[in-house]
Amino acid sequence: MMLPNKFIYFFAAEQAEGHAGMKELLGGKGANLAEMTAMGLPVPPGFTISTEMCQVFYQMGQTLPVQLKENVMLALARVEKILGKKFGDRTNPLLVSVRSGSRASMPGMMDTILNLGLNDETVVGLAEQSRNPRFAWDSYRRFMTMYSDVVMGMNSSLLEVELEDLKHRKKYHKDSELTVEDLQNLIERYKFQIHESTGQTFPRDPVEQLWGAIQAVFRSWNTPRALTYRELHGYPDSWGTAVNIQAMVFGNLGDDSATGVAFTRNPSTGEKAFFGEFLTNAQGEDVVAGIRTPLPLTRQNALKSSEKGATSGSLEEIMPEAFAQLEAIYQRLEKHYRDMQDIEFTIERGKLFMLQTRNGKRTARAAVKIACDMLDEKLITEQEALLRVSPQSLDQLLHPTLDPKDKKINLAKGLPASPGGASGQVVFSSEMAAEWAKDGKKVILVRVETSPEDIDGMIAAQGVLTTRGGMTSHAAVVARGMGKCCVAGCGEAEVDYRNNEMRANGFVVKQGDLITLDGGTGEVFLGQVNTIQPSLDGDFERVMKMADKYRKLGLRANADTPHDARVARDFGAEGIGLCRTEHMFFGPDRIDVVRKMILAQTREERVAALDQLLPMQKSDFIGIFQAMSGFPVTIRLLDPPLHEFLPHSEGETKELAQRLGWSLEQVQIKVRNLKEFNPMLGHRGCRLAITYPEIYQMQVRAIAEAVLAVKGKATVKPEIMIPIVGTEGELKRMKALVDHEIKTVQNQHSATFDYQVGTMIELPRAALIADELAQSAEFFSFGTNDLTQTTMGISRDDAGRFLGTYVSEGILEADPFTTIDQKGVGKLVEKAVELGRGIRSNIKLGICGEHGGDPESVKYFNSIGLHYVSCSPYRVPIARLAAAQAALQQRKVEH
Repeated sequence: MMLPNKFIYFFAAEQAEGHAGMKELLGGKGANLAEMTAMGLPVPPGFTISTEMCQVFYQMGQTLPVQLKENVMLALARVEKILGKKFGDRTNPLLVSVRSGSRASMPGMMDTILNLGLNDETVVGLAEQSRNPRFAWDSYRRFMTMYSDVVMGMNSSLLEVELEDLKHRKKYHKDSELTVEDLQNLIERYKFQIHESTGQTFPRDPVEQLWGAIQAVFRSWNTPRALTYRELHGYPDSWGTAVNIQAMVFGNLGDDSATGVAFTRNPSTGEKAFFGEFLTNAQGEDVVAGIRTPLPLTRQNALKSSEKGATSGSLEEIMPEAFAQLEAIYQRLEKHYRDMQDIEFTIERGKLFMLQTRNGKRTARAAVKIACDMLDEKLITEQEALLRVSPQSLDQLLHPTLDPKDKKINLAKGLPASPGGASGQVVFSSEMAAEWAKDGKKVILVRVETSPEDIDGMIAAQGVLTTRGGMTSHAAVVARGMGKCCVAGCGEAEVDYRNNEMRANGFVVKQGDLITLDGGTGEVFLGQVNTIQPSLDGDFERVMKMADKYRKLGLRANADTPHDARVARDFGAEGIGLCRTEHMFFGPDRIDVVRKMILAQTREERVAALDQLLPMQKSDFIGIFQAMSGFPVTIRLLDPPLHEFLPHSEGETKELAQRLGWSLEQVQIKVRNLKEFNPMLGHRGCRLAITYPEIYQMQVRAIAEAVLAVKGKATVKPEIMIPIVGTEGELKRMKALVDHEIKTVQNQHSATFDYQVGTMIELPRAALIADELAQSAEFFSFGTNDLTQTTMGISRDDAGRFLGTYVSEGILEADPFTTIDQKGVGKLVEKAVELGRGIRSNIKLGICGEHGGDPESVKYFNSIGLHYVSCSPYRVPIARLAAAQAALQQRKVEH
């Protein structure tokens, strides 16, 4: 197998072979170690094995090539020469750390081994060299614990049991009370336990230890936790990890030694203040293990801790010289990288060493503040400030989130369908949700799946949990539109409506029991978890205004009510890209009128029911037009099949028959006649209007009368959209219907107004005949939810059962209902754009599927030249920022 020309990159004082721009090859850790070395900072010498060798490792059946081993030993010899120590030497041993390092920070996801090179002989040499035998034997104990876990695959808790048993026998409370003799005896017990558990002898040869550690770090790239993390953040499997091998420095040599982590600004709030923790006489893992309480770095934070009753003391007070040096270094690093840094350091007998720097992870609130502050400090430009904030992270600022400090009992996990955190009592029906909410109770609506009938219950509930359905299921779409928390497709849970209970992973949750949903992660918890309420500040508004300055894409919202329209405007929407008229039909004052229309035996009966609905629809449109004055409003005429408006249970059917004065049998026969085997591809959209044109006639009349009712009070730009068009003949007929009805209303009122007629492109055939459709359509709106279903042959309501596997197994790069499938669905969109513009150069092009709020999809829509994206009101800020980033990135590529 051909190996790269160079795959070992050395770093030591004035000998850095890499730099910060080489993250793809050296990983973030390796690139930044080289950069800090080149800056003249105190970095222990070492070398990085490139990410390319991780790919080679897997191609060779998870073995290390001979050339790699030879080059590692040559690089190790360079470290030995610099430090005057020898790897594996009995008198003056060199110990190393072996750490992973992906190009993107994946904290805690991959493996690290410290103190490598210790055995029964070298530990004696380390004891003599350090003049601290206890330190040497404790380092050996730590190494055995870490190596047996990471490399040998042993359950490390077995060794922890040995340690705790010894402390119990000796009546010790802390690890630090162990004597040298205790540690020596413990290590013998460790050797026995490791052999018993793994069938292997703990390796004595340091070189053998090194090969095992390198292999383990490469293998850690594909551990379940690493795979999950990459899937969550969209990092490809092909990246691989680098391996960093570096001379050990010790923070556990005594009270003049320490180890710690720090952030150059507060990662939670964004405050410009040095922030971090350290421990004296400790190694790196001690800071995060929770065995000892870390101390703050600064005197100011120590004072805050002492006020709360915590242990006082700070690095600034305990080791002032080392702190002053660390403070100067952090300021240099932040200016050098022009971003908030997350740093790791060790102090060995008063001497400071830098072990890592990387751009620090931060909350959305901190990201926004840091971006604005660094802009004011002239560290970064406006464009850089916009690129520093993750659009998806803005969800944290727009919805309540669960308090990370609260204890949680995991119940189940589904899909993160709509962000936010919510707690409430479980109810299993929309009627019960509405009833309990009226009594002041907070409820979580739990359903197998929701339908439009559940709208009242969804409004009443704090959050929604479904066991079926995907990211664009009814529950997900409606919840996102309302800004409500939703977990969908929770297949681990089973709903039993008969007994009003839900079973999940051994738990039984009954109606009235408390549960908590995390719509950002898809997790469901037993009991109540406290939430943190969102709040927006001036920095948020500033970022949004900057985004508007640079973006090219227009921003609209999917909104069906005047309230949703007002929320959308407050978030910066420039119109409505999708108003779903069917959602207006489910109010308690109108659902029976709709059902009367559906169950009508004659056209006359149907028209009479529609006449009752007309003023209701008109009133809704008036409210939306007033809320969106001056901006376009795209109104989709009735889309779903009629059976969705009818009752599903026998009890509800019986109640409806009584209210309408019909026999139960009459209603049941009509319901059965309307039932379809595949309603998604059945009698819906424009097909309904061709069969029953009076339905669309009523809706168009309501739109026209609403426009005239607000004339002089609001500027209205109605766009009437025909759904499920698959032929030129359908669209021609529907456009003629719309034009005739509007002309009739205008003549009756002796008034005119401008309007447009267009169509949704949601069927592959529509995309392929877009040139024909553009003869009649003045705009196209791509309904990418249905276009994805019809192109890929996947039901969005059932996809939750298998799409996760498709993504994790690499069959699909991402859930196509979350992020647009550019190779398939995207090609159809591009073709329709090309064909449509070929006939009508000024045709308006937008997208109104849920992809309009997905940053990756927004980037794609920007690249193909759409005019606008439309998404749920609470995702408008996300789309605004994503559109700006897309425009900036496109400009960078073009230049």
